[in-house]
Amino acid sequence: MLGIGVSFLLVFVKLLAGHIGHSYALIADATESSADVLSSGLLWIGLRIAQKPPDTEHPYGHGKAEPLAAIVIALFLLGAAVWIGWHAIQFIRTPHEMPRRFTLPILLCIILIKEGLFRYVLKVGKEIDSQAVKADAYHHRSDTITSIAAFIGISIALILGAGHESADDWAALLAAGIIVFNAISLLRPAINEVMDAAPSKEIVGRVRNLASQNLMVRKVEKCYVRKMGFDYFVDIHIQVDGFLSVTQGHAIAHAVKSKLLESNLRIKDVLVHVEPFGQ
Repeated sequence: MLGIGVSFLLVFVKLLAGHIGHSYALIADATESSADVLSSGLLWIGLRIAQKPPDTEHPYGHGKAEPLAAIVIALFLLGAAVWIGWHAIQFIRTPHEMPRRFTLPILLCIILIKEGLFRYVLKVGKEIDSQAVKADAYHHRSDTITSIAAFIGISIALILGAGHESADDWAALLAAGIIVFNAISLLRPAINEVMDAAPSKEIVGRVRNLASQNLMVRKVEKCYVRKMGFDYFVDIHIQVDGFLSVTQGHAIAHAVKSKLLESNLRIKDVLVHVEPFGQ
């Protein structure tokens, strides 16, 4: 909600300054900010859906709404980059007035605000391990990049003078390329999560280690972990003494499950399969 509020305000500031100051890079920057407003709104909806409890139609919960929101945000980034790049090329080919000097301090303030917002949102995204929130953070970072590019382009145009008005537009084109790179970087992990790709080796290793701490577990045979929204689901195969009773094997499996659920790994559910060892 903070991101939506800040971006909404900056859209009007950038549009007004861009039109009065004859800067397409600043207008392109306003377009990027408007995409921020829309994507942050979609993120908010996606997170609300992801937090819904399981039901009969979604027994594993609604966590997939979170990476789906990240994918939509990344696609919005790509769309904004194409729009900015296309219009930058049009402006490069069309003579126009020199950008105004007053746009520089405005851009400097925008850069500081957006970079601060990026760092805050990224910190939250890492704390809750949310690809969607991280994607939204980098959406703010891409806004910072377009503002920096606009600042550099306008500065070059003002320093070199008449005949170099298009430096502002070249800056917008460069920013579009950087935004495309960021969007693709965000798209890959979100798609992997939707396709139930395994999390980091560190997470899987910690799950195996916790299960192995039970003295009755001879070996952790298999361990599959998948992320669903903010939580993890674990399927694990453990080997126990083959001469134990079914009741004893069940008790060991229950103990392993409880230990994993009580860990700080945000594990939502565990399915433990018991295999006989030594037979």
